[in-house]
Amino acid sequence: MENIILLFLCLLLGVLLQRVKQFPSNAHQSLNQFVIYVSLPALALYYIPKITLSLSLLYPLGVAWLGFGLSFIFFYTLGTYFKWSKKLIGCLILTGGLGNTSFVGFPIIEALYGPEGLKTAIIVDQPGSFVVVTTLGILVAASFSRGNLSPSEIILKIIKFPPFIAFFIALLCTAFSFEFPSALQNTFLKIGNTVSPVALVAVGLQLKIDTRSKHWRFLTLGLFFKLLLMPAFFLLFYHFILKQNGLDSNVSIMEAAMAPMITGAIVASTYGLKPKLSSMMVGVGIPLSLLTTAIWYFILQSL
Repeated sequence: MENIILLFLCLLLGVLLQRVKQFPSNAHQSLNQFVIYVSLPALALYYIPKITLSLSLLYPLGVAWLGFGLSFIFFYTLGTYFKWSKKLIGCLILTGGLGNTSFVGFPIIEALYGPEGLKTAIIVDQPGSFVVVTTLGILVAASFSRGNLSPSEIILKIIKFPPFIAFFIALLCTAFSFEFPSALQNTFLKIGNTVSPVALVAVGLQLKIDTRSKHWRFLTLGLFFKLLLMPAFFLLFYHFILKQNGLDSNVSIMEAAMAPMITGAIVASTYGLKPKLSSMMVGVGIPLSLLTTAIWYFILQSL
């Protein structure tokens, strides 16, 4: 419950700071950079070395990797047909394909499924959502941001992306069974815990609800995909096609129904992919998802 309160409080704080004249109008850019250069690498160095590879990872992992692929196919196809701008397509792919599987997802999953459900949720988030945003996410952001980048330029942007560097170091630690000292791990965790509060303040600073905005129809489409179509896809795939009805599959479906990922919106904003729309996807999507996830939970319980 504390996480949900903190979530709305930080979002509201960002909105209120828009009215403070002494607060820099471009403060959200600095906050975004802090998240990318400091908070996210710290999370990678804390969580990734603790992951043990096994077949049980497949269903939770599928939510992030298949979900992002589904988002790419859906929005790229629509965008090409309707001749949307590359920046709009990239924004919708990122915010529609990545879920808030940790800050929103963890407390909801723990409340509904207990500590065992939380273990599955961590798999969805760390080797799933987190790795997708640091690899495929930055690939999409770089590809759809400015003109036509060469493959070498895109690869260079991925390699230079700070969370990806931290992820690679964390993988080496896992491969060689190296563990950071406990004091350093605790430091990584405390720094990493700044991701959501700082990112949500940054989102709030950019969040402007304009009833005449041209973004509303794209916001509606993006949230329709993220909150309804994506969980419906995984419900059909996991429950009816693969015949899975256990804890892992149910938690995975619930995580697929979470609001757009804050970090995905930050990456979209940093690369100039419709910052206002990406902020609206998070700012409107989070409170709306509290209703839609409840509906999906009752659907799963009735099956």
